[in-house]
Amino acid sequence: MTKTLINLIAYIFAVSITFGQANFFDTLADSTLVLTEQSVRYDPSYFSIDYPNGDIPSDKGVCTDVVIRAYRKLGVDLQKEVHEDMISNFNKYPKNWGLTRPDKNIDHRRVPNLMTYFTRQGAELEISQNPKDYQPGDVVCWSLGGGITHIGIVVDKTSSYDTDRHLIVHNIGSGQVLEDVLFEYRIIGHYRFEK
Repeated sequence: MTKTLINLIAYIFAVSITFGQANFFDTLADSTLVLTEQSVRYDPSYFSIDYPNGDIPSDKGVCTDVVIRAYRKLGVDLQKEVHEDMISNFNKYPKNWGLTRPDKNIDHRRVPNLMTYFTRQGAELEISQNPKDYQPGDVVCWSLGGGITHIGIVVDKTSSYDTDRHLIVHNIGSGQVLEDVLFEYRIIGHYRFEK
């Protein structure tokens, strides 16, 4: 074989390993795990950000920013997606904040809005107490009580107590962390969203 043919075969093999083995959700789970390596301080402040592809300062964030940043690593801009859907369908989104029109700076950073968007995209899955139903790349939302909601992403690491239960990357006040919290709070949303 010629050197060119050998290089071509090696390239095709590398591409098939890179793209053929991992599906979107495995890649999303992997990109979410990478976020745990970044130092992020919990900060729920309102920020004016660029549009599209705007982000708050990289050392700050809340639970929704974990989801936004993970999807952005795969080329999905939830800021743009949610904002455009809200422009056309504002009446279908929660009115918890007294807004009269969409706000590109904050709408995608609110759990109820992400839940509405994922549902409107047909990504909603059954809520269950079976850990096998929650796979890497799934988005899970919880009620923390008192009207407070939370969101995180399932990753391809399992609990040391139950190998059927995957761990979650989320930010509930201690930065972007990996924890065994799938059933720690009441689940109110389960989604598998691919754009």
